[in-house]
Amino acid sequence: LKEASESVAANKNGNSGNVSTAGDASTFQSTTVTGGTAGIPGGGENDAVSVLTSQSWKNRPGFQEHQSNGQYWRDLILGFNDGLVSTFLLAAGVSGGGLSVHDILITGIAGAVGGAISMASGEYLATKSQDEVEQAELAREKMHIAHHRRDELRELRELLLLIGMNDDGLRKQLTEYYAQDDEALLQIMTVLEFGILEEERRSPILAAIVSGVTFTVGALPSVLPYAFVDDSFVGLTIAGVLTGIGLAFAGAIKTTATNGSVMMAAGENVLVAGIGGLIAFYVGELFELIT
Repeated sequence: LKEASESVAANKNGNSGNVSTAGDASTFQSTTVTGGTAGIPGGGENDAVSVLTSQSWKNRPGFQEHQSNGQYWRDLILGFNDGLVSTFLLAAGVSGGGLSVHDILITGIAGAVGGAISMASGEYLATKSQDEVEQAELAREKMHIAHHRRDELRELRELLLLIGMNDDGLRKQLTEYYAQDDEALLQIMTVLEFGILEEERRSPILAAIVSGVTFTVGALPSVLPYAFVDDSFVGLTIAGVLTGIGLAFAGAIKTTATNGSVMMAAGENVLVAGIGGLIAFYVGELFELIT
C-alpha cells in the first residue's frame, strides 16, 4: 500500500506515465508506473515497474525474509520454557522437602502430564475466545460498511493519516479506490482498525498442540534423571544441568527471530530459572523442618 501510494504521488507530481489498477481490487496488487523511474536501479524512460508484484527486492544482499508462522512463536517459547522451569522448580521443591527418588519421579511425571494438559487446554480456550471476539468484530464491521458506509470511509481517511499518509489528495484517491469494493474496504479496515491479517490467524488446535508438546519436552530434563539414580541430590544436580542447557538452547532459538544476543538471551533464561530453583529448594527444606 505504501509503495502504491508513492507511485500515485509520483504520477501526481508530473512523472510521465499512467497509474493503473487491475485485477483483484482487494489486494491492490497490479499498480504499475510506466516511465518516470528516476531513482529506481536500472530504471529507464520506457521501463514498466510493477510496484507491488516485483520480488526483486528479496534478492538484495542482506535482505532477511520475515519468519513464517510467527504467530506460534509465543506458544513454542512459552510452552518449552514453562515445561523446563516449572517442572524443575517442582523437582527442586520436593527434593528439598526430603522425598525419596521414587516419590520425586512420580511427582515429576504427574506435574509434567498435568502441566502439559493445563497448558494445552488453556491455550486452546484462550485462542478460540480471541478468535471468536475478532470474528464478531469483523461481522460488526461488515454491518457498518453496509449501513454506515460514509462514516467508514471517513474513518478510513483518518486511519490513513494516522499511519503517516499526510497528502490529502492521495488519501482521497485511495479512499475513492476502496469505496468501489466492499470486500476491499473490509480487508483494509480489518488491518488498519483491528490489526488482523487472515494469514496470521491462530488455530486454537494448533496452538494447543504446540503448547502441550513443547511443555512436555521441556519437562523431560527434570523428570528423567530420577529414573536412573538412587540419590535425590544427584538427580537434582543432573536435572539442574540439563534444565540449564535446555534454557540456554531456548534463549538461543529465540534470537533467530529477534536477532538479539545469544549469550544474553541464554544467560537471562538460566539466571531466572536458577534463582527460582534455589528458592523452591530452600522453601522445601523449610517445610521439612517445620513439619
